[in-house]
Amino acid sequence: MIGKFKHGTEIFEGNVQDERVISPRGDVYDVNALDILAPSSPSKIICVGLNYIDHAKELDMDIPDEPIIFMKPPSSVIGHDAKIIYPSCSNRVDYEAELAVVIGQQCQGIHAENAQSVIEGYTCFNDVTARDLQQRDGQWTRAKGFDTFSPIGPFITPAEDFNASAANIKCSVNGITRQNSSTSRLIFDVDFLIEFISSVMTLEKGDVIATGTPPGVGELNSGDCVDVTIEGISTLSNEVS
Repeated sequence: MIGKFKHGTEIFEGNVQDERVISPRGDVYDVNALDILAPSSPSKIICVGLNYIDHAKELDMDIPDEPIIFMKPPSSVIGHDAKIIYPSCSNRVDYEAELAVVIGQQCQGIHAENAQSVIEGYTCFNDVTARDLQQRDGQWTRAKGFDTFSPIGPFITPAEDFNASAANIKCSVNGITRQNSSTSRLIFDVDFLIEFISSVMTLEKGDVIATGTPPGVGELNSGDCVDVTIEGISTLSNEVS
């Protein structure tokens, strides 16, 4: 796995092996002695709505014929252990556990059969949403665009080491499981999403595609600790402030 870390004033990318981090210089650190930063600095975050079969059924909505996409600003990104700030203008903030794809090279118009060649890897994502503002506005930019509303990390698992078609994805709040599903329940798989999105916009190295959330979305409150765990990656943890 690959991560981005801070040690004192130094920021570096390192390889994660068990509880050790190996820097590009060959220095070895205990991961618990480092600040874990967001593993990618995307120029854009493209999210997919209503992309789990069970989530569509939960909402009593028809399965979409094509992906529903929207964007979150890069200013919303935070890393593992950083705090999610509850906006004073909202009365309802929700978690949404998601598998995120990190793009490894600039691409446009990629066909699904070649999609794997442009993926750097996969990581955990939490599409934090001010649900009351989403319902009030009728569109999603404000509700999903607040600073701190895109926790991502903690590490990137390289594409060749991850099975995106059958990974368990789980969300827990204060240790209680709220979402528990599998990426096998995705309506549109990763390869198709890359084809669809890259036909609309050029994807840059470091861009993130958040692939949608499974059923069980629910409310967060100040003081809660929310964990997104994906089999083969790790656990992304954030506290709500």
